[in-house]
Order: sequence, then structure tokens, then C-alpha cells
Amino acid sequence: MIKANPLWQYSLLAASLTSALWLSSVPATAAEKLDVLKNETPIDAPANPEAIGKIPAGFHFIEPGYLTVATSATNSPPLALLASDNKTRIGSDPDIARLLADSLGLKLRLVPASWEDWPLGIAAGRYDVAMFNIAVTEERKKKFDFATYRSDNHAFSVKANSPIAVINSPKDVAGKKIIVASGTNQERILLSWDQQNREKGLAPVEPIYLTDDASATLSLLSGRADAMFGPHSIAAWKVASRGQTKLVGNGPFRAWVAVTTKKGNGLAPALQTALDGAIAGGQYQQVLQRWGEQDEAIAHSTVNPQGIVY
Repeated sequence: MIKANPLWQYSLLAASLTSALWLSSVPATAAEKLDVLKNETPIDAPANPEAIGKIPAGFHFIEPGYLTVATSATNSPPLALLASDNKTRIGSDPDIARLLADSLGLKLRLVPASWEDWPLGIAAGRYDVAMFNIAVTEERKKKFDFATYRSDNHAFSVKANSPIAVINSPKDVAGKKIIVASGTNQERILLSWDQQNREKGLAPVEPIYLTDDASATLSLLSGRADAMFGPHSIAAWKVASRGQTKLVGNGPFRAWVAVTTKKGNGLAPALQTALDGAIAGGQYQQVLQRWGEQDEAIAHSTVNPQGIVY
């Protein structure tokens, strides 16, 4: 059973209102404004001596001189996708990763990986950090350390002409086919809601597990699924750039999205300081602005904040 936090619920309401206002103000030329071809030029940050000074003495990066970052191998704009050369990873997560590497006086090494791989990869020492739109949970904090860089929400989206107007509570998903990714917070929320519905005698949910965004979108638009439940940033991008879908609601939590590293390795404070430097310098805001994530901005990074509790 999910334990609701009043502060998260307040943040969720504020976020929902902000998102609704932003989306309602998106002009007809939104597709042009969110053209990924304009976002291929890197945004750089200066070296941050304070952040560099917080790297633990004797810390061994996976590859000397590089910050090795595991990031999504899927095409999931605005978080991660391939550039026009069909080999360079771009998106808001790679952009933030570059700001981190620059600030720490390192070069960036992006390693495309699957969602299922990042926890083992961090634990096994294959990556210095992971950036997969990873939300902080109390369970994850037992194995990983976090430095926040966005405040994301979980969004339900449907076809633009769908009769579904609202999905904000367990009863709204009863009897519906919902696309969701396995092993995510969204899956746990959806299954918890389904359990609550079953206990009340309501029709069960039919989860549709798809990790490839193109397949998920095709399934939604073709009518094989009623709705998709995933990160707000991805859903909002599709609404603003394509116009084939609409947002109809949110999950119960506003999630802290964070750079994730191995528990106890001491790197999180350096990551936090690097992020705060990029926020103060304006590079952070440039990244979120060009990927349409302005409503997910944070004022400063936090190490290991209170996470979602299930």
C-alpha cells in the first residue's frame, strides 16, 4: 500500500496546475520550438573548483579522466534520444550529464543501457553514475546515493481524441489497458491502485509492458491500449511536439529525479555542488528550457532527500 505524504500531495497539485497552464499556452508552432535538431549543440559549463574539491581523495572513476554515465538506450525524448547522426546520444539527461562532467573537470562518457541494467551496473562498478529519470525512493536509498536535478511527476496520457478525460485515482484505471514499464515507480503505483480496485470489486487493470517508446506510442494511437503511464516530461513533450496525445492526470507523487551513484562512495556531495554551480551559472536552466522541462526545475540540488515510500 502506498503511504501518501501531504507535502508530496501539495507539490503534486501545484505541479499539475503549472503543467496545465504551460501546456495550454503552447502555441501552434510548438513543434518548431521543440525541434530536437536545434538541441544538438552541447551546452557546456566551466570547471567548478568547489565541486572538484569535494571529490573524495583517492576516488577512482571507472575510466580515469572521465565521468562514466549510464543513460537510456531508448528513444525517449526529451530525456534521451539519438541525434541526426544516428549515433550521438542527446536529450536532457545527456545534457545534464555533460554539465556534471564539465563542472568536475572531467570528460563525459555516456553508456547507453537498459532500465533493468543500471542498478546492477552501478553496484558492479561499470558506471560512476546513472541518469535514467531515476526517482528517489526510500527503498533505493538503501543501495544508492542521490543528488537531485529535477522534480518530475508521473503522467497519464491518452489519444488526443480519446473520451477519457481524467485519470487521477484508482477508480479511474479500473478495467483499462495501461501501458507501463516494468520495474518502475509507475508500475508499482498502477499495481497498487489495481489491488485497491480489486478489493472493492472493480474491474482489474490490464498492464501492457512495453519498454520501447515507439512501440508504446503506436499501441496507444492504434487503440490497443487506453492510456500510457510514464514520466511527465516524456508525456508533455509528445503533447507539445506532436499533438497526437493529451495529458489526463497524474500519479499520487511528485518525485525527486536524481543522479544516482553507489551507496557510500562519497561522490554525491560533489555531484550536488556541481549541479548547484550549473544552476547558479544558468546552464541548467538552458538545458531544461530547450527540452521543455521548465516546470520541473529545482532551486538547488539535495543529497538523499526523503523519497517515495511504498
